[in-house]
Amino acid sequence: MYLGIDLGTSGVKAVVLDDDQRIVAQATALLSVSRPTDLWSEQDPADWIRATETVLDSLAVNGGLEKVQGIGLSGQMHGATLLDAADDVIRPAVLWNDTRSHAEAGALDSDPLFRELTGNVVFPGFTAPKLAWLQTHEPAAFANISTVLLPKDYLRFWLTGERVSEMSDAAGTAWLDMQKRDWSEPLLAATGLRREHMPRLVEGTEPSGGLRETLAARWSMKPGLPVAGGAGDNAATAIGVGVIGEGDGFVSLGTSGVLFAATEGYRPNAASAVHTFCHALPNTWHQMGVILSAASALDWFAGITGRPAKALTDALGADLRGPGQVRFLPYLSGERTPHNDPHLVGSFDGMTHATDRAAMTHAVLEGVAFALAENLDALEAAGTRLSSILAVGGGSRSRYWLELIATILGVEIKRPADGDFGAAFGAARLGMMTTGAKATDVLTPPAISGTIAPNEALRASYQDARSGFAARRTAQLSVRGSR
Repeated sequence: MYLGIDLGTSGVKAVVLDDDQRIVAQATALLSVSRPTDLWSEQDPADWIRATETVLDSLAVNGGLEKVQGIGLSGQMHGATLLDAADDVIRPAVLWNDTRSHAEAGALDSDPLFRELTGNVVFPGFTAPKLAWLQTHEPAAFANISTVLLPKDYLRFWLTGERVSEMSDAAGTAWLDMQKRDWSEPLLAATGLRREHMPRLVEGTEPSGGLRETLAARWSMKPGLPVAGGAGDNAATAIGVGVIGEGDGFVSLGTSGVLFAATEGYRPNAASAVHTFCHALPNTWHQMGVILSAASALDWFAGITGRPAKALTDALGADLRGPGQVRFLPYLSGERTPHNDPHLVGSFDGMTHATDRAAMTHAVLEGVAFALAENLDALEAAGTRLSSILAVGGGSRSRYWLELIATILGVEIKRPADGDFGAAFGAARLGMMTTGAKATDVLTPPAISGTIAPNEALRASYQDARSGFAARRTAQLSVRGSR
């Protein structure tokens, strides 16, 4: 059996796979996010440990962990977890959707070496500008830094005692030389750090350390059990659904929205604001467009209305509606691809006394789909073509939303058959490969339950409506620029 642990923003999830990659047990523990002020997003790493203990306790009781042969990790990317010389956490971790360091990101991005070596824009959500912000605004904390770890790698440290990261997660720091797959000392120096502050690097399929004896005894596992390098959450999801070859892709409707494309080589195009990162397999890469609010935008609206998200989407009916009068900008946490603007904000526009809850729900779904279409434009500008994509993430349970996205993007969307093929599943697959299983045997794509084609009768009207969405965003930028 093989254990996969995914440290997400909203919770920790773990799954146990048998030798045939069937999920035999799974458990989840919820997490909360602290937002002390505008643009900030933080979590206490101690909460990650407590949540992981909760899911492992549950699995040990319900499924048994004594037969586990390998462990894989995945997790939210970009977070800055800072340890002092005693390995104590210095301050709450600054998360991926924290954009306080927008000025520092701009300053780093103005140094051409960052785009040259990383192949990416330096986004405010990346790890490097967070450290630049701390150096200026929290100098005492910065001076105490002995080690910088990404979120899942802090879990690894707790599990194994090893300070290790892997290529796909390290790619989102803005410190990795993407082609050499190694830390760049000049980029680290630009934020006041040295190589000794950083964990050693392995590939996602390589062992990174063994399970501590005390933890192994607690959950009846073998001491020294190999823990795979693992992957950042999106690369782990790609491993879970077998998206590893040129032209393979998926759309993820989770807290954030991701349009992910595997590539056969390193093909950066920072000018399009597309992420070009290492994949979780050796000598492979991928590209991503990322929007910061996807299913979280629907969850936000559900909270405002007091209705569950599923009830909101179910109320729209089975047949896709045409574009409504109401427009929604989904920029509740600013935006990344393609705008790289932490100051963009969400808004409804075009409401009248006739506007009802269903119209606003449709507008939320539509706004996220329009933002994803801008991501597809950016991927195509970077030379990537996707004729069809898999749908994953909580939002993908809504067939209505998927048909809307397929229609606006003009691509077919495939729905995996019943089963969980997300980041925890992908992490478990990496744990399996750490024990010697071949990638060709492990990384099979899921069975497809159906394919959703664009609604051609509505496609032209949605293209017109997309122009209105873009005009509304441009108007927001114009108003802000005039202040």
